Amino acid sequence: MDNDDLLPLLCATAQGDKNAFSSLYQQTSGKLFAISLNMLTNRAYAEEALQDAFIKIWHNASEYNASKGTVISWMISIVRYRSLDSLRYHKVRKEQSLGDDEYENENVSIDVNYDEETKLVNCIEQLEPQQKQAIHLAYYKGLSHSELVDHIETPLGTVKSWIRRGLMQLQRCFTL
Repeated sequence: MDNDDLLPLLCATAQGDKNAFSSLYQQTSGKLFAISLNMLTNRAYAEEALQDAFIKIWHNASEYNASKGTVISWMISIVRYRSLDSLRYHKVRKEQSLGDDEYENENVSIDVNYDEETKLVNCIEQLEPQQKQAIHLAYYKGLSHSELVDHIETPLGTVKSWIRRGLMQLQRCFTL
């Protein structure tokens, strides 16, 4: 998937060329689907996110800016955003469908061994409360930085600092 191969296809797609769009899809859909599936871990959701991404690519092909990156990186960012939207949507739907007691007791499967899990929990417990809350909301609840700012009523720079420092502290703690 060389940018020199994809750029003419994207340019033709921007002009409404359905054959070029079909070729673009054939050359990139496998990689983009793998990214979406990796993020969502649900085949149906990943297929839906990929379809939404290609609709956006079709409608916004003329907005591609070569100075900001390659065609494939532009397409990957669209797939990532669509996948994140899907994650948030399905998470909200799941929360709404569960009662408060059921949601609190929901079991989450984590693919780490017991020692790693214990170490991670201990490392998280060492974080400052603000860092712990910001990281939890961003990585486990899927909130964006702007949603975090609104949720915890704290300036954007502060929220980003809490997350960055917390992640650095976790990395140091976990590698000891």
